[in-house]
Amino acid sequence: MCGLSDRYTEASAAIDAANSADPTSVVVRGSAQPLAFVHGRIAVEWVHHLQRAPSELLLLAARAHHLRRWELPRSEYPEGKAGYLRWKRDQRQRHARDIAELLAPFGYSADEIASVQRWVRRDDLATDAGSQTVEDAACLVFIETQLADVATKLEHDHLIEVIRKTARKMSADALALAARIPLEDHARALLLEALA
Repeated sequence: MCGLSDRYTEASAAIDAANSADPTSVVVRGSAQPLAFVHGRIAVEWVHHLQRAPSELLLLAARAHHLRRWELPRSEYPEGKAGYLRWKRDQRQRHARDIAELLAPFGYSADEIASVQRWVRRDDLATDAGSQTVEDAACLVFIETQLADVATKLEHDHLIEVIRKTARKMSADALALAARIPLEDHARALLLEALA
């Protein structure tokens, strides 16, 4: 990528190295890769589709949006919506803390790190364009990499509601991009049904 600083390149490599330790693997675009690693890299691709000239800080936030996610398993929280929401909140707090520790050695200022943390946590989602872009990228990554698998695990009506809840968090631009994701026929049909 042209025009990106050396510190961005080094920080991105450090995020990728951390995420490549994810023991969970997913097959994406024909190859099996660590889940958090591929989520970070594809999120950066989606940010470039969502914004013409995204800042390095925004790209770092997208890359780190699932930083070491496997270290806090969902199974450590109660079943149901309340447990899920608490786990998700705690994950975002961890990701924000971890990215601060990771970025500091590369010369990022406290203000720059605070911006990345804000977007990783998705603070002020309704009014912060950076938070919305990271949320959009995360949702697009979910659709591309996990929708087909989730479709085999959830009952149909529940799955449709999950997709609709995901869509409600997305901007109009991101929803338009979702239609371009190459999906298996079954996953494509579910997406179309949920968005209808």
